[in-house]
Amino acid sequence: MLAAGQAPPGHARALLRDVASAAGVRFVHPAASGPAKYYVDSVPGGLAIFDYNGDGRPDLFFTNGAQTPSLEKSSEYANRLFRNDGNMRFTDVTDAAGVRGAGYSMGAAAADYDNDGRVDLFVAGMRRSQLLHNRGNGRFDDVTKRAGISSDEWAVAGGWFDYDNDGRLDLFVVNYVQWSPETNHVCRDEVRNIAIYCHPRSFQGLPNRLYRNRGDGTFEDVSARSGIGRHAGKGMSVAFADFDHDGRLDAFVTNDTVPNFLFRNNGDGTFAETALLAGVSVPDSGRPVSSMGADFQDYDNDGWEDIHFTALTGETFPLFRNAGSGGPGRNATFVETTQASGLARLTVQSSGWCSILADVDNDGWKDIFTSNSHVNDRIGDFEAVRWKQPNSLFINDGRGHFRDATSESGLAAAAAVHRGCGAADFDGDGRLDLAVLVLGAQAELWKNESAPDHRWLIVRLAGTKSNRDGIGARVIVGNQVRTMTTALGYASSSHAGLHFGLGSASGPVRVEVQWPSGTRQTLEGVKTNQTIQVIEK
Repeated sequence: MLAAGQAPPGHARALLRDVASAAGVRFVHPAASGPAKYYVDSVPGGLAIFDYNGDGRPDLFFTNGAQTPSLEKSSEYANRLFRNDGNMRFTDVTDAAGVRGAGYSMGAAAADYDNDGRVDLFVAGMRRSQLLHNRGNGRFDDVTKRAGISSDEWAVAGGWFDYDNDGRLDLFVVNYVQWSPETNHVCRDEVRNIAIYCHPRSFQGLPNRLYRNRGDGTFEDVSARSGIGRHAGKGMSVAFADFDHDGRLDAFVTNDTVPNFLFRNNGDGTFAETALLAGVSVPDSGRPVSSMGADFQDYDNDGWEDIHFTALTGETFPLFRNAGSGGPGRNATFVETTQASGLARLTVQSSGWCSILADVDNDGWKDIFTSNSHVNDRIGDFEAVRWKQPNSLFINDGRGHFRDATSESGLAAAAAVHRGCGAADFDGDGRLDLAVLVLGAQAELWKNESAPDHRWLIVRLAGTKSNRDGIGARVIVGNQVRTMTTALGYASSSHAGLHFGLGSASGPVRVEVQWPSGTRQTLEGVKTNQTIQVIEK
């Protein structure tokens, strides 16, 4: 029997330490709305990791809520941007950057939508979303209205992808439900007469929106023409990958208590909703779950992108393995491996929001990090379930199974109301660190202090024929593949390069980039333990 915090023989111990306060990342997202139970307070919020000032270091942005029922921001509810000064030290530059925000902000999505070499930011929110254009001088301009981005619905998240492969990033906006503070009502537990947040079934769902980038700073709403707008759900997050390897990015959308969506890109400007056909609309139980945050990457190193997402206690955190399609363009199918991988047993008692497939121990296999807490702040009054929960870390053993490393990593000691999360190497040591938004308490910044024995490589892309960020590119190092995307987790975004753990492998590696334009580029003899930039040729 292993002692608590002890890794199995032959496995390096994963070790994380929360350094947020010492690092200067001091941010508290106010907690729930109390007895009024305004429904908007039940599902915030997200974060974005991106290099806003071009100094090569990933910075950190948190969304924040607003006063209820007015949905107006005050200083207490300002969004916050922290500049990475190096050596795990950050400075709050919110006011200097002009990103305090407006209205009730929920999610964030970072990318260079105008191909000017500077990373911009979309902030999703309740009735007021914002498109923030990066000037390049440390400040952002709100160009939402000028760009033609509608902001009158409840948008929880956004994601950038080039759906038509024209070299310009388009915007996918994830909408939740029809709700307003004017019509808010308090639901109650029938047995104990306790005021609780209403169940999602109390509200009608909304279709998502797709905005095509015209290339002149404006966007065209193509939700109806593309087919995206024909499907109403209760969206939580979006993740992108070319799951059938036909050269076009597809979109997976998690829905809260209704079936998920998998929008297959037809290549003619339209999408087909194929979640049921592909096997990812619901788990094998046949019932929809409270699908929250998602990631869409290859966890078993077979070259096919898989899907993982979180849900509530009793629903497990479903994992779907991409079984392949028999050839590019053919309908790929997925097989649920939640039970077979060990995740069903490990997650059945947890409630999760954010999910990230990332190699935390640099052994060459993507692990799973989840940020956890129940949605109902009164759940402990009538069920044996905690509202505040520790985050989880599940280590991939390379044989299709995961083990729970939550205790050994140090995560188990920090129970809180965790929501959005992101991963990046903030201190440049080659080990992925983790940031987590927390409701009602200090945000967390988990410095990765695992043994530095394993080698690594971070690949940053610069498209010339493709979009500037290279979003949609597939990068292959050895038997590993990662899709370049900034959308991951719950209402969150990580724009910090593609990280590859390389284990104990010695010597240089081969890097192959399959660009969205169709260009294939190979770099031989790449030295490890460094960050490289690949420019499309």
